[in-house]
Amino acid sequence: MEIKTPLEFGQYYHIYNRGNNGNDLFFEPDNYTYFLRLYAKYIVPIAETYAWCLLKNHFHILVRIKDKNEIITSDLTYNTTDRPKTIEPYRQFSHLFNAYTQAINKRHRRTGSLFERKFERKQVTSEQYLKQLIFYIHNNPVHHGFASKIELYTWSSYETILSNRPTRLNREDVLEVFGGTENFTLYHNEPQNWNDIEELIIDF
Repeated sequence: MEIKTPLEFGQYYHIYNRGNNGNDLFFEPDNYTYFLRLYAKYIVPIAETYAWCLLKNHFHILVRIKDKNEIITSDLTYNTTDRPKTIEPYRQFSHLFNAYTQAINKRHRRTGSLFERKFERKQVTSEQYLKQLIFYIHNNPVHHGFASKIELYTWSSYETILSNRPTRLNREDVLEVFGGTENFTLYHNEPQNWNDIEELIIDF
């Protein structure tokens, strides 16, 4: 059995996964919005979100797991009747993916696993890594041919970061990493050296 790196409190992670056998995770627009509602329900209480992107057969999310003293236990939601004795961040992600799978299987009259495996996670170890990863996540629809420009893809956090709409996203922290809105936009619209972020590239 593959042992995954545990999610540690106070640390940043790139969370990602794809559909079983590379099949779709999202079949219609309502699926994307439902996934985001479940995300708010299960993940927002235990993590801060810096960037996300949902594509037809995979997703990418950049989070900081909150410190224990930042988590309000009464805000936590589970998809089981048993409340765990200790807070384990990975379980909240499991609740999210299990709840989404159950809903999709029911709606689309399918059975079995929706996701290919247990979700993957890579720890983010520097601000430069964080910056490059935010770009990589937002550029993923372009990289995979779902859009010709980053700003033309609906299901990512890019436009939210540039807007003034209320959001649970850590917008101000993201903009600070890039040195403001103008620099954020410039960075996302300039050709990036893929050799510098080669270790981030995940082919689905």
